[in-house]
Amino acid sequence: MSTIRLTMAQALVKYLAAQRIEHDGAEVALFEGVFAIFGHGNVAGLGEALYHAQEDLPTFRAHNEQTMAHAAIAFAKANGRRRMMVATSSIGPGATNMVTAAGLAHANRLPVLLLPGDTFATRAPDPVLQQLEHFGDPSITVNDCFRPVSRYFDRITRPEQLMTSLPQALATLLDPEHCGPATLALPQDVQTFAYDYPVSFFAPRVHRIRRPQPDSRELEEAIAALIRAERPLLIAGGGVHYAGACERLAEFARAHGVPVAETQAGKGVLPDDHPCAVGAIGVTGSAAANRLAEQADLILAVGTRLQDFTTGSRALFERDDLALVTLNVGRFDSLKHHALPLTADAEDGLAKLADGLGDWRASDAWREQAGSLKRDWDEVVTRVTSDEGRDLPTDAQVIGAVNRQAGEDGTVVCAAGGLPGELHKLWQCAGPGSYHVEYGYSCMGYEIAGGLGVKMARPEREVFVMVGDGSYLMHNSELATSVMLGHKLVVVVLDNRGFGCINRLQQATGGAGFNNLLEDCRTVPEGAPKTDFAAHARALGCQAERVRGIAELEQALQRARQSSTTYVIALDTDPLPSTDEGGAWWEVAVPEVSSREQVQKAYQGYLEAKGHQHR
Repeated sequence: MSTIRLTMAQALVKYLAAQRIEHDGAEVALFEGVFAIFGHGNVAGLGEALYHAQEDLPTFRAHNEQTMAHAAIAFAKANGRRRMMVATSSIGPGATNMVTAAGLAHANRLPVLLLPGDTFATRAPDPVLQQLEHFGDPSITVNDCFRPVSRYFDRITRPEQLMTSLPQALATLLDPEHCGPATLALPQDVQTFAYDYPVSFFAPRVHRIRRPQPDSRELEEAIAALIRAERPLLIAGGGVHYAGACERLAEFARAHGVPVAETQAGKGVLPDDHPCAVGAIGVTGSAAANRLAEQADLILAVGTRLQDFTTGSRALFERDDLALVTLNVGRFDSLKHHALPLTADAEDGLAKLADGLGDWRASDAWREQAGSLKRDWDEVVTRVTSDEGRDLPTDAQVIGAVNRQAGEDGTVVCAAGGLPGELHKLWQCAGPGSYHVEYGYSCMGYEIAGGLGVKMARPEREVFVMVGDGSYLMHNSELATSVMLGHKLVVVVLDNRGFGCINRLQQATGGAGFNNLLEDCRTVPEGAPKTDFAAHARALGCQAERVRGIAELEQALQRARQSSTTYVIALDTDPLPSTDEGGAWWEVAVPEVSSREQVQKAYQGYLEAKGHQHR
């Protein structure tokens, strides 16, 4: 057997660089590269190995471990989970910074390979810098925090362990059902240990995503349920994108006259002007989709994990005789809500459903109702997103301006707070690839880093990042990375002077304004400072300006489109309004006991809403 002597880190890098995948009809590198922030836990071992592999596996320097992992995750999402990236940190705080990103990837079923440095396997110099000592178990390090938020976890304590662990890690990253973060904790001494690896271990390999086929009995039951239905509604989730099934779903909906609502992850499956599109579903849904959900006699949920925002905390689908069919590649998700499961790939599952349905179609009256409701909703969208000349525009009006300027080649990126809810309701998608919102984990600080990852994946698209002042202040450093790497973003900062979304939720549950808007926080007598976001962005190397009102914003967006580098536009917005139309109940527990009359009233409303909740 032919062997090659390498350090564990060198073998790891060589193996990753040899992996290929079929993507868009071509064989390309599986890994775009490695985001790295070096420290004493990874610079000597992994850093030296990456230095020699820069042509085959590029290394990108970031500014924060959490956000570089967010960028890597966004890259994978924008590539439909078919290409991905690596993120490596030192031990201690560098590693634990990535735990939040791992949770985000786990919740959203997105692949990222995390390589945190670890303490010495030999324990000879213990305790080393940044090591936390667990008094009752010396084998525990901070990297054990990754276990509950990783789909695959291993600690490599001998260099030869790579040969069994790496293929398993990649199998997880590429598995359509179990996809999520894989973490390999790398003790800093083991990174430098050498071993005689078989040359065959590094042979190039072309990966192909498997497509699980439906069970014949489940398929028959799903077809029978659909044929009995007169008022079906299809809910499209992120799994439709990941299966590459957008065209298939569009054909299915048109052929069978089925209205299609979209989750946050599924938004953009259909262009907004598709005759079967009825908009967003659930808590942040359109009035059209939610009205249809209340009246449907069957819901076909495709590629969605049916989280509480989709189901209105299990209160939106009210009919006792409602049939729920879940087409999902994951058995865990297809069995939710006592559904009739169809565990399969979305592309092939929809194709086989269509074959079995023949010329079956939803009733004429149902299709006409769906079209009428969608037209009514389009009028709402036009009205609430129009410029009213306000000094402090609403989030909806800012969304309208950005949507108008985004064009066919634009992608909007957002996460957390009130903006995703308004975007879900109001953003009019041009089709797949035009909408990228992280809401499975609702992680503040994802926005700018996520925009960077999207731009790296889709350099031909104009990427518009919409971010509130709160998220901007949490994580903004990857603006500098976008400038350094030449990946231009257009970033719109909506400054409502606080956490406006949670302030509205606080008041909706009867609470007093407290610790959310800056005016309701403990401050010095002069109040909280006014942040000059444009000046800050310029200090990070961006072009930037501050505007007032929607008309100035639209002009600035045109200038931003012409810019060759990242362009930041800041404007003040009103923290109080949100779109009243549409939406559904969301369960947020209200205190049973309070001296506030508003809380007591909110609690009674909470109990009433709970009465509609299915168990």
